[in-house]
This record gives sequence, structure tokens and C-alpha cells, in this order.
Amino acid sequence: MIRDSLPDAYRDESSYRFSRSGRNIQHAQDILYNFLLEIVKKWPPEEVLLEFKRLFIYHVDSVNSEAMQAVYDIVFSNNEEEFRNTLKRCCYILVNNWDASRHYKPIQELIQIFADPCFNRHTASPTLKRLRLWIANFISGKDFEELKLFASRYEELGRGPWSSRYTSYLLVPQYIDLRNPIEQREAARALSKQLKDRFKFDLAMYIARSQTRSASERPPKNPTALGDEVLRLIKTIVAKRGPFSYVNLANIFTNQTQNLSYEDFKHSLLNYLMFSMDSQTFAEMLRANLKEKLEILYTSHHEETISNALILRTCNRVIDYLTTEGQEEPSPLFAMLLSQGNPITLVTVLLKIILICKHSRTHLESRIAILIKYYQDYPEDECAWVVNFLEVFNVTFAIHAENVQYNLVKMAPEPPQRPQFFDPDTYRIFSQLKNEAEVEFTPEPTSSENLTLEE
Repeated sequence: MIRDSLPDAYRDESSYRFSRSGRNIQHAQDILYNFLLEIVKKWPPEEVLLEFKRLFIYHVDSVNSEAMQAVYDIVFSNNEEEFRNTLKRCCYILVNNWDASRHYKPIQELIQIFADPCFNRHTASPTLKRLRLWIANFISGKDFEELKLFASRYEELGRGPWSSRYTSYLLVPQYIDLRNPIEQREAARALSKQLKDRFKFDLAMYIARSQTRSASERPPKNPTALGDEVLRLIKTIVAKRGPFSYVNLANIFTNQTQNLSYEDFKHSLLNYLMFSMDSQTFAEMLRANLKEKLEILYTSHHEETISNALILRTCNRVIDYLTTEGQEEPSPLFAMLLSQGNPITLVTVLLKIILICKHSRTHLESRIAILIKYYQDYPEDECAWVVNFLEVFNVTFAIHAENVQYNLVKMAPEPPQRPQFFDPDTYRIFSQLKNEAEVEFTPEPTSSENLTLEE
């Protein structure tokens, strides 16, 4: 009996040591986080950066002996994952606070710290060897790539890789991943919004200046890679008005499907996505592929009345079918549809989905991030069709942003003998910011409430 009890006693002691070690690490982490939070709010950024170096790079001469001991305790625990999580959160504590106080340069300098040549110097200290090895692993991993996105806003157009133009989307996976520290998620969300707002502002300024400048003036900066064609694209998108506007169709669809069974809702959804599509070939190809997938989607819920939860899940799955079905690479449907050479049709379908389920917007943007990451190592000219899709997507969703309104004004009446078709060159486009009270959706005045979204 004594021999049988020994393993249990050993396990209890081992468990106690593990628990105590975990508490020690957490205590050390709390010391570091509180110390950095205190100094980043009180000290000049250059002094904070120097202290960060003393703690994590040089591991000597810190002004706070407790913080220095905390780093040692975490390294001594021989738990690289905990160290990486600690270092990552420490970085985002600084990034978040500097961003909030509009100190942007120190964020760049923080990234540059990890290129310090001291990492290659010989050391006899086992602790310092382990510390440098773990930091080297951190630099070569996904966490550091994500951290570098916070310095990418300073890249001049043309200097960085083409994917840097879409940093606002690359940040989305960071702030929706609940495993990331709260500081990282908040920083990613804030920067993503800043970049989107900046693009919307730059696009509006480009539209205004490009239509009013004289021939002698320098051309305004175009925030897109579409060239002057972006004006025609915007006019074409904004031209959808009246009963067949995207917003109005979405409102009609939502009203007409409120009490449907889930099976009937899927049928109506397919009709809605295909409705008023310019390319019949594209519509038939998309219908055939989506119909097959929707028929087998969540079949156990077919008899249920449609709910917001089912709408969200369904819209997210349709987004997956259209972008990155395997969540790591482009879906076959994405490649097939874009091979038709008209990305605006696919972007329009994605927009229609978001207009009936705004909560799918984040999911869509996370799928766009996967597409960007998949193609980012290709030269831009080798994946020009994808870049063109991303540009059209970016512009389209900027136009349909909640706080910007675009309007077309006809500059001259068409001659009576002229065929009635939309000619973008006869219109000028104007943009304006909406008041906060106007952001809530109100249906456009129309007599099309009885419009049925059927084939």
C-alpha cells in the first residue's frame, strides 16, 4: 500500500510545483505590464524605448530591479511560449499608448529595436543566451510580422510591397483572435479604422480635385492603383439608384424573408444575389455553384423559421464559398469567377451580402486578409487580377461606408436622339460626410416595396 501511494504523492508535489511556477510567471508578468504602463504614460518615448532595451535586449541596468527580476524569472522558467506572449503584450502596451497619444515615430523605433546587432554577440550567460534565442524566434515568427504592420502606415506608396496598401484588412485577423492580448486587439482595431478612414478621405479629396483642377495644376494624388478609371468605376457604382439600388434591394429582401423557413430563405437568398446582375454568363455560373452548396448547408434547420443567427452563419458560409473556402487559400469559385475578368460583379455580390447582414463584414474582411496573405509573395504583375479585385473591393466598400455619401450630378442634358444609356463622362461625382444622426439606415423613398426578388 505504501508503494502504491508514492506515485500519487509524487504527482501531488509535481502538480504543486507546476502550479507555483505558473503563479510565479503570472506575478512576474503583472510586474512588467504595470511597470511599462506606468512609464509609457509618464516618460518621454525615447526613455521608454531605452528602458525596453535594458529589459529585453541588453538585460542590464534597468531602473526598476523588480522588472528586471521579472524578466529573469520568466526566462528561468524555461517556458518559451509564455515568454513570447509576455514580450508581445509588452510591445502592444507601448504601441497602444503611443498611438492614443499620437506618438507614431516611437512605434517605428520599437520595431527597429529588434534589429539590434547585440543579438549576434557572444555571451557566456546561459540566461542571456536563452533570452536572445527566444527573441530571435519571436522575430522570425508570425507575432513579429503582425507587429510590423503597425509601422507599415509610414511606408510611402511604391516603397513597400503591394500588399501594404491593404494593411487595414491584414489587421482584422489580429483583433478578432481572442487568443491575442487585449492590447494587441485594441491597437489592431484602432489602426485598421484609421487606415480605412484615411483611404475614404483621400478618395473623396481625389474625386473633388481631379474634377476641378485646371490643366496647369499638378494631378491630385490617387489613393488607388486603378488610375483615372477609378472615377468611372465610382460613377458606375453610384449610378445604381431608385428601386434597384443595392441598399433598397437589401431592404426589400430583408422585409420579404422575415418569416420564411430556412429552406425557403436559402432559395430567396440565391435569387437576391443574382437579381439585376449585368453579366448573364457570370450569373448562371454563380447560381449553379452556389445552389449546389446552399442545398446541403445546415439541412437540419430547414423547417425552422429564419433567425438572425442562421442568417449570420449562412452569410458567412457564402462569403467563404466566394473567397477562401478552405480558410487558407482561395476557393475554386473565387478563381473561376475572377477568371471572367470582371471583379466588380463579384464585389457587388459580396456587398449585397453585407447589406443584409452587416455583422458579416468582419468575417468578410478576415477572408480578404487571407487572400492578401496567400498572394503577397507574388510580384504584383503576376497577380494583377487579384490586385485589381482588391482595388475594386476597397473602393466599393469605401463608397458604401456608413459616414460618406456620394452623389452624381448630370452636367449636360442628353440630346433627344441619343440612346438612353449611362455615360459616366456626362456626370460629375460629389462626396460629403454624413452627420452621426444620418448614419442609421433609412430606406430610399420608392414605390417598389412590392418588388419581388425572383428570377
